[in-house]
Amino acid sequence: MANIKSAKKRIKVIETKTLRNKIIKSSLKTTIKKFLASVETKNVEEAKVNFTAAVKALDMAESKGIIHKNKASRNKSKLAFKLNKLTA
Repeated sequence: MANIKSAKKRIKVIETKTLRNKIIKSSLKTTIKKFLASVETKNVEEAKVNFTAAVKALDMAESKGIIHKNKASRNKSKLAFKLNKLTA
């Protein structure tokens, strides 16, 4: 346990940031799962809507520094490939 006042504050700040990161990661996973579910059911219109939501969530997580930019780009590419495969 920290004794110094600034160390105690840092612990509080880290807990807050960890919670924020966890919330954003969880919502990101949920949006991706919704997109994949709509692809599984072969619902093209719903898949397009969910794709834009997933891309937006990936970009937001990337801008906040929660996931690496290459991971966000890789995931967007993978999702776009699945959408293109569905529409083709």
